[in-house]
Amino acid sequence: METIDMSLVDWSRAQFALTAIYHWLFVPLTLGLSFIVAFMHYKYYKTKSIKWKNTTKFWMKLFGINFAIGVATGIILEFEFGTNWSNYSWIVGDIFGAPLAIEGILAFFLESTFIAVMFFGWDRVSKKFHMLSSWFVAIGSNLSALWILVANAWMQNPVGTQFNPDTARNEMVDFWEILFSPTAIYKFLHTITNGYVVASLFVIGISAWFILKGRHTDFAKRSMRIAATFGLFAALALAYTGDGSAYNTAKDQPMKLAAMEGLYEGGSEQGLITVGMLTPGKKYNDDKDDYVFALKIPDFLSYLSTRNFDGYVPGINNIIDGDKEHGLIPVEERMMKGKIAINALKEYKIAENKEDKAKALITFRENYSHFGYGFLPDKESAIPNVPLTFYSFHLMVGFGFYFILFFAIILYFTVKQTIDMRRFWLKLAVWTIPLGYIASELGWIVAEVGRQPWTIQDLLPTMASTSHLSTATVQITFWLFAALFTVLLIAELKIMFHQIKLGPKEEGVNHV
Repeated sequence: METIDMSLVDWSRAQFALTAIYHWLFVPLTLGLSFIVAFMHYKYYKTKSIKWKNTTKFWMKLFGINFAIGVATGIILEFEFGTNWSNYSWIVGDIFGAPLAIEGILAFFLESTFIAVMFFGWDRVSKKFHMLSSWFVAIGSNLSALWILVANAWMQNPVGTQFNPDTARNEMVDFWEILFSPTAIYKFLHTITNGYVVASLFVIGISAWFILKGRHTDFAKRSMRIAATFGLFAALALAYTGDGSAYNTAKDQPMKLAAMEGLYEGGSEQGLITVGMLTPGKKYNDDKDDYVFALKIPDFLSYLSTRNFDGYVPGINNIIDGDKEHGLIPVEERMMKGKIAINALKEYKIAENKEDKAKALITFRENYSHFGYGFLPDKESAIPNVPLTFYSFHLMVGFGFYFILFFAIILYFTVKQTIDMRRFWLKLAVWTIPLGYIASELGWIVAEVGRQPWTIQDLLPTMASTSHLSTATVQITFWLFAALFTVLLIAELKIMFHQIKLGPKEEGVNHV
């Protein structure tokens, strides 16, 4: 087997993670703020009130700034599949490329076409068409996320495809199975509702800042009421889709779930950790306890994973060592079968007569579900970074419940029209803005770190997915991208802060 340069793999992963983390600072706000702006635009269309026009214009301007920077980082992210991950792109290009192509042709075309009308159509097109353009931009932005997340979901749960040994590529056989797989549905819904929560916190926090400063208070209260309502429904939906996503993870990626819970020794009637601390240095199959301390809801992890309170949930040790009673094959056995599949594919490619080809093909197909394990250097390499996954997951969940409570309280105060007298909550609202972004990034850490070492679950590990580049090349571009993205982020923050300090241009009404 070809020697793998792990330093190249690590730097390629670092560069992609860097790009994804920066890109994801912009995407959630685009997803959520687009719908908030569209609803405000609708309110202006229905009421013809200049107040709603000014409100819409202000938030539309902030949306536009964020959208432009997000596009720049997103383009770089997609190019990296070809530059840094060409082996992965070759093997899955027929599947992975299809949703990305649809995203460019359909979704991005929709939002890029109507965004011009949305920004420059004031008094140039009919009010109804102008209002609809805002909705088309919102729908287009979220459809764009759909196709990208369908591609990502397929990497987590590769369905609707088959491997062609003649081309050494995966080919799509059922587009609808890929599009409507439970993994794709829950990933899409969970991600967009996360964006709605981030955008709602953004609008509430900035509105709170205006109220604290005694500026544009009518505008701020108006904006805050919409964002709190939108945010509360989004946060509840986020919790619901998170539950569905975790259930699917338990079925399709049990190792990820075990890492999320820091569970080494599984079993029936497993409790769900609410607060806990992992034992430092805890490793597979050692004698240390899993946790220094852990507060658990009895049997609830079993219920969330199996919809049965006494359901069996495998831990890391069970997955690595195998548990035949519950259909778990030991990783070492899967590694052996994976090597058989790899060798059978090689034999198929070099076979000169039909009989040898047919024999190699049968062997390959019998062992293909273990194909990726044949690249692993040892069984422990099938374990992701448990502490990073565990703490990211539990912090994310904790933030999620806080956001539900926060939105409910802010909505109550805005309905009672007492929000301007609640300075503690106004200050908290400002400081809650970054918490939304942190929770959002933590979610992606759980999703992507938790599925390591796989690029495609069970079929292609990260170490076999990179391009044939020198490590120095990736290191140089890593630091170049780090500098570029930091400059873009600073530029966006400066422009955003400048526009926020200017405040809305309250045309036709007195400033408050």
